[in-house]
Amino acid sequence: EGPHTLRRLTVVGLGSMAFTMEDVLLEPYGGEILKLSVSSTTMLTFTLALGGLMGFAWASRVITRGADPYQMASWGALTGLPAFMCVILAAPLMSVPLFVLGIFLIGLGGGLFAHGTLTASMNLAPPDQTGLAMGAWGAVQATAAGIGMALGGLLRDGVAQWSDSVTGYTTVYSIEVVMLILTLVAMRPLLRNSR
Repeated sequence: EGPHTLRRLTVVGLGSMAFTMEDVLLEPYGGEILKLSVSSTTMLTFTLALGGLMGFAWASRVITRGADPYQMASWGALTGLPAFMCVILAAPLMSVPLFVLGIFLIGLGGGLFAHGTLTASMNLAPPDQTGLAMGAWGAVQATAAGIGMALGGLLRDGVAQWSDSVTGYTTVYSIEVVMLILTLVAMRPLLRNSR
């Protein structure tokens, strides 16, 4: 219950899916397309996690100083846009540094987005329903992430069968860019409302 409840949960779902469709594709993309070794592709997971931890830490610091959680979440979604563009451009440019930068920014943006939306959900809940709000956020986030990962793999394989591997991967990353834009559009009324 409460103002914009459905919109708030929609934002969580869209953004979570946008930040996780590539989750199972980054290491294969690095190995197959950019010819990285197994040890190098394993470091990509570390880079993604490092970005996520830094995003969480930064969001925590800024939000505790009074920043709007939805503003923080929108910064996360905005960070995801150039992040996915770096990953997309890494293949035609055969640029490993650009790919690694993109992965780090995906983690950073995802951390900012997750912390911002979780904090907003908790802040807007009645004091006796904070746990319920966290549970609703977690249920939507986990469901969207699971669907996103599965959909990302299926789309990549389906497109690659009709075209080539690079097109399969970049189709998924391009869809994530579109989903982040939709997330920002859905979040606009929440930003105005919080102001």
